[in-house]
Amino acid sequence: MAMAVCLLGLQGLPAAQRAPTIAAAANLNFALTEIARQFERDRGTRVEIVFGSSGTLTRQIRDGAPFEMFLAADEEFPNQLTAAGLTRDAGVVYATGRLVIFAPAGSPLVVDERLEGLSRLLQANRVIRFAIANPDVAPYGRAAEAVLRKRGLWDAIRSRLVLGDSIAQAAQFATTGNAVGGLIAYSLVKEPALAGKGKYALIAQTDHPPLRQRMVLLKAATPIVEQFYAYMQGGAARTVLIRNGYEVPQ
Repeated sequence: MAMAVCLLGLQGLPAAQRAPTIAAAANLNFALTEIARQFERDRGTRVEIVFGSSGTLTRQIRDGAPFEMFLAADEEFPNQLTAAGLTRDAGVVYATGRLVIFAPAGSPLVVDERLEGLSRLLQANRVIRFAIANPDVAPYGRAAEAVLRKRGLWDAIRSRLVLGDSIAQAAQFATTGNAVGGLIAYSLVKEPALAGKGKYALIAQTDHPPLRQRMVLLKAATPIVEQFYAYMQGGAARTVLIRNGYEVPQ
């Protein structure tokens, strides 16, 4: 898996020469890195990206972190920043994410969208650990909790959950030998680092609140970031998002 923080651009430069910094939800780790590199090739300028959970990044923005744009994994956290007067406007939804149940190679977990395999494994007392993102800070974690509750598994599995600080960390936990699997972002199982390392099944979107991902320009946004914001809504970025498992607005 890629690191939770990915910086595109040179390190150690004077502040005036550094690329502007964007905050982004961890489910975007692979797709947004590709888009940023493509933006640099197309426009001749770069941005730096800091990945993390949407809740943690929201708190950092409230505390004055020098981000110029925020791409969240939901709408609630950007809306909080807009209500606090920290954004240019309400922003736009740039993608809708999907959730999958993932089992690493060698796991006894049989994956299926209704979590029947997980239910059987729980009944057999064979679930030692199961990974999701922390619902308190990660929208994909909230979605995972909603799925587990809908399938009647929350109470039985709650003590066996290992919580990632972000969905990227949850994906790391889900691939280890100590976890039978996890509920993670579809975009992350499409990363080269996870390809061939297990099996997954898409969860029905009706089983959890929609993962409508909103982005906003923050008050300090500079022209380069304004260009990137527009680029995210263009054909090149949309193609990358679709290829990485997202649905995009029509």
